[in-house]
Amino acid sequence: MSKFLNTQSSFLIMIDIQEKLLPAIFNQTEILNNSIKLLTAAQTLNVPLIVSRQYPKGIGDTVSELKKLLPENLTPIDKTEFSVCQNEKFSDAFLNLKFDSGSRDTAILFGVESHICVLGTAIDLIEKYNLNVVIAADATGSRTEANHKLALEAAKNFGCMIYPVETIIYQMLGQAGTPEFKKLLPLFK
Repeated sequence: MSKFLNTQSSFLIMIDIQEKLLPAIFNQTEILNNSIKLLTAAQTLNVPLIVSRQYPKGIGDTVSELKKLLPENLTPIDKTEFSVCQNEKFSDAFLNLKFDSGSRDTAILFGVESHICVLGTAIDLIEKYNLNVVIAADATGSRTEANHKLALEAAKNFGCMIYPVETIIYQMLGQAGTPEFKKLLPLFK
């Protein structure tokens, strides 16, 4: 895996950041704010996005602050499986990503819970799809800080890269001075 991310080979998967789940998550405000940054960057840099919702009847919709940043034509994957990849709609969503130049081989994950749905998805992306996986550590969380840290360590041992959101966005930008850089810079001030 290249150590650097780019907009041509990457895509994002936002996992289960929902109305009734996020309030129970440790460090929820940081996760929400960093998720807003990732979604804003994805939109600005035209990076494809897949979104999942765990049993929305019981856990609710995607939180409103994030829902308003989603592309209008995006249909979330509603699931009861813990790994997004175990849902039959994932393969279709993955295959329908718009490929600019070759295939997208790097998945950037963020969401909740780190030790359940995020970790399970990361492992499946590596095992089933042979993808590079990056987890946005500060846009991912669990109900306890300990479970979040254990999940990141397990993901790292499995071959995932663990980056903060700022690193992910700056690597995808590639350089300063561009119109995209100028648009995203206020996110970090």
